[in-house]
Amino acid sequence: MPRFLERQRTRLKPRSYVETERHLKVHVKVLHGSPIEAVTRRAIAGRLAEIEKHNGPTARNRVRASLSAYFTWAAKEGYVDANPVAFTNKAEEKARERVLSDEELRAIWLAAGDDQFGTIVKLLMLTGARRSEIGGLTWGEVSPTLPLITLPPTRTKNGREHFVPLSEPALAILRTQPRRAMGDGTPREHIFGNIVGCGYQNWSRGKVDLDARITEANHGKALTPWTLHDFRRSVSTSLHDRFGVLPHVVEVILGHAGGHKGGVAGTYNKALYLDERRRALERWGAHIMELVTGKRAKAKVGVLGGRGRRRSGNGGPHSPITSAAAPTIQ
Repeated sequence: MPRFLERQRTRLKPRSYVETERHLKVHVKVLHGSPIEAVTRRAIAGRLAEIEKHNGPTARNRVRASLSAYFTWAAKEGYVDANPVAFTNKAEEKARERVLSDEELRAIWLAAGDDQFGTIVKLLMLTGARRSEIGGLTWGEVSPTLPLITLPPTRTKNGREHFVPLSEPALAILRTQPRRAMGDGTPREHIFGNIVGCGYQNWSRGKVDLDARITEANHGKALTPWTLHDFRRSVSTSLHDRFGVLPHVVEVILGHAGGHKGGVAGTYNKALYLDERRRALERWGAHIMELVTGKRAKAKVGVLGGRGRRRSGNGGPHSPITSAAAPTIQ
């Protein structure tokens, strides 16, 4: 497998490689103890069924594709005679429409806890970011002087730099994160995770444990099946329907490719909507805090950036994104 992954590292985009590596190292780890020629179609089908049960049909199909690519390579290299994934079933994927209710959001937050997975869940709920964006977050992507995350093009789905303003509760969560170190004492670049050079990886186990805590807290009644991606849909729906945020602002918050125009207009639009994004996420964050505490929370919607001016750096001396009162991450 190391040879295959090294090959894929040079062939795939960084984000795609990270997903492939996670599929093979995490999702099918149970198969690692067997010689490659002894891995059967039945064993693979059984593992794919477990993935579908806990993570959904889309996750099953993505893992299946990565595993099939690996065995196809292995067959061409002479390690196996045929690809045992080839005749396993693909799951039927349906467009998801799941929007989490306020009661469900509250239940998830309260059961999430403060371990790494629980912290990531809370940040996903507050920001509407993709799980890979938060799970793979590095300290270098978080401004030390501004409530802002800047994701480089290599870390976004649409290949564009993406800004994630941090609401007060989201910033408070990041402030509590320790500067984790590797075995030799070297500080880790990634905020979450335990593997050198990687962000958080233990998604399946974390989700299973969280669902168990939710069920226990709900007197044995489980939530209707949900995924971490449902937070994005829930954020979008609430910003549109509850707070009246303009559609193009919501699209930019979610980092969708169509959220702003390309070319020169796109360069300026990223700064143009930064204040609107911050105000929207502050209101959403205040709403979440009201749900989980039962107390009325007031959104703090201070200005984060200048309208229509080009941003330079992560809050640097030439950046319009300046605020004397901006909180810092220590």
